[in-house]
Amino acid sequence: MTDTPRPDAHPAEPWSYETTAVQSSIPRGLGQTIGFPIHAAAAFQFDTLEEAQSEFQYNTGLSYARLQNPTVRALEDRLTTLEGGAATVAVASGQAATLTAILSVCRAGDHVVSASSLFGGTTGMLGNILPLMGITATLVENTPDAVRAAMQPNTRLVWAEMISNPAGDIADIRAFADIAHAHGALLAIDNTCGGVGFLARPLAHGADIVSQSLTKWAGGHGSVLGGAVTVGTGHDLTRNPIYTDGGEQSILNVRGDAALAWRQRWFGAHQLGMTLAPHSAFLIAQGLETLALRLERESATALGLAQWLEAHPRVGKVSYPGLPSHPHHHLAQTYLRGGQGAVLTFEVPDPSAFLSRVRVLRIAPNLGDVRTLVVHPWTTTHARVPEAARHAAGVTPLTIRMSVGVEALTDLKADIEQAL
Repeated sequence: MTDTPRPDAHPAEPWSYETTAVQSSIPRGLGQTIGFPIHAAAAFQFDTLEEAQSEFQYNTGLSYARLQNPTVRALEDRLTTLEGGAATVAVASGQAATLTAILSVCRAGDHVVSASSLFGGTTGMLGNILPLMGITATLVENTPDAVRAAMQPNTRLVWAEMISNPAGDIADIRAFADIAHAHGALLAIDNTCGGVGFLARPLAHGADIVSQSLTKWAGGHGSVLGGAVTVGTGHDLTRNPIYTDGGEQSILNVRGDAALAWRQRWFGAHQLGMTLAPHSAFLIAQGLETLALRLERESATALGLAQWLEAHPRVGKVSYPGLPSHPHHHLAQTYLRGGQGAVLTFEVPDPSAFLSRVRVLRIAPNLGDVRTLVVHPWTTTHARVPEAARHAAGVTPLTIRMSVGVEALTDLKADIEQAL
């Protein structure tokens, strides 16, 4: 398995995000396709025994689709470029990406510190699944002081969401990175709501790992599942025994700068088989080509809705990082560009009655769709999370989560007004 950046993966010129999203990872030349071809293959051929032996030893080419596929590889190259990273492994879902990222630096006896403002699935993984593997986690307030106070000698990872789902809290990446690195740990940021580097590039601010669901803004149309883990170039693994145990045969000594990316592919794809299908990779690659157009509009509409809802007499608390009233508004101004995201929450007196009357908004547990989606997190996405953790994530019994789509702002306002 190789995660050394390939020569043709990245543009020679520093293109804009919009240009990179449509031009990167597509070779030029006679007979080349305009776009990503789908390679529907389970295995790839060799001419000789020696070729097969070499590939199975070094994994630099193609052998078996659980490990590599040309369509998935092209998507990984594009994701790496958009996030400003060194290497990416694409996997079957956002949850698969989260598990891959955590297990790439943690093993039995290790500890994770995480901000408590989290997607419910991540909270469940930290509290229910990782303890089965001997990995413990401490969830704390999304502040540098709280993270610093929770660090332990065996802490290997600090975890936070770039824009938290659903509260809209913003990770103070630079501060979190300094704390993690001072303790020999790495910083991982879930950049799902950051839109694959369009709104935020965590690696540029000191994060070591970016994990994300590609189901959301990357796919963009509610038609595909996927996830990805991208690594940067500045991480220090010399204080993590996973990488240093074994002397001359340690992962770090054998793999060098590519050690972290190698272990993520080895774990997520090779060993656990959480493989992204080539057709899914194709759909996600197409979604990336219009992500900037969609997310810029959705963010502008979300801000307009948040401002209107905040002044509405029949609406309670509104949470959106683009509002000056949001406690993390100053961090949004520091880390986000091109908008403050497309997700907001607001409280209504009777969520059941409100949701029963919507006609443009659609009730569905997803984010990043071209259609505006709403859900009641207390009874759905965060229903299995302990009540205290729900409140810590910004969820109350009155909360409505909204993922804003590309519809007209006037139509969305009218639908909310009549539903209220």
